[in-house]
Amino acid sequence: MAIQSMTGFARHEGEAEGCRFVWELRSVNGKGLDIRLRLPSGFEALEQPVRKAAAGVLARGNVQVVLSVNATTATTEAVVNEAALEAVIALVERLGDRIDARKPALDGILNIRGVLEFRDPELSDADRTARDQAVLAGFTKALEELVSVRRGEGAALARVLGDQIDRIEALALAVEADPSRSPEAIRTRLADQIAALMDTGAGLDRDRLHMEAALIATKADVREEIDRLKAHVEAARALLATSGGAGRRLDFLAQEFNRETNTICSKSNAASVTAMGLDLKVLIDQFREQVQNLE
Repeated sequence: MAIQSMTGFARHEGEAEGCRFVWELRSVNGKGLDIRLRLPSGFEALEQPVRKAAAGVLARGNVQVVLSVNATTATTEAVVNEAALEAVIALVERLGDRIDARKPALDGILNIRGVLEFRDPELSDADRTARDQAVLAGFTKALEELVSVRRGEGAALARVLGDQIDRIEALALAVEADPSRSPEAIRTRLADQIAALMDTGAGLDRDRLHMEAALIATKADVREEIDRLKAHVEAARALLATSGGAGRRLDFLAQEFNRETNTICSKSNAASVTAMGLDLKVLIDQFREQVQNLE
């Protein structure tokens, strides 16, 4: 399976056994796969095959499936309800001796509710099976079109995400190469801070200050966070290059990107690193927003 978006629309029309049918499929984002069917009366037998076919090619998304059916020929027939007719005739005969009235005409009797019914003729089992198979084949074509649309959008999203991953990597490398992280810059900055403290004349222990400074420098190091960011970048690229169903895993990686970036910002003791960390956060938010559309 290629990477798919969760949004798409497909429509397919066809004819079968004296009727024209239309399938319409709409798909939007969802945490799981939720298929909602709307089938006309007489087509209930299609529900399970439709659900099974959709679940075979879709992993996530809220999918609305609507089937509309219209007759292509005037197949409606008039049917006399014999029981109702006999009841009316019996009533007329029973009341004839008691009421001085004309006998009702045929059109009057037929206008009585329930005597004359209009309905579509019943299909034979063979015709119904042939109709259902044709309609189900139409659904298969509509589903193929929906998958094609979702894959097309997925490919476009993959390109956008790939570009964002490249920019995340570039910012991570820029943080790694920032001059403020060089041993010389850290040494100079700490030395200046210690000198400023000693000049206050507060009787501070110079050796103790050096030990504390070394500890602070160790805690402020972002080497591990940069290494994890680079590892997450490679993992994200691998997911985009493999099969579908990567949306949840990429969303997890987006959270990990954000976690490492927050730590870099909190540890930063240089304005340049903080600025790049904030740029990373904006870019990661954009990345995660796009990931929400993936299956």
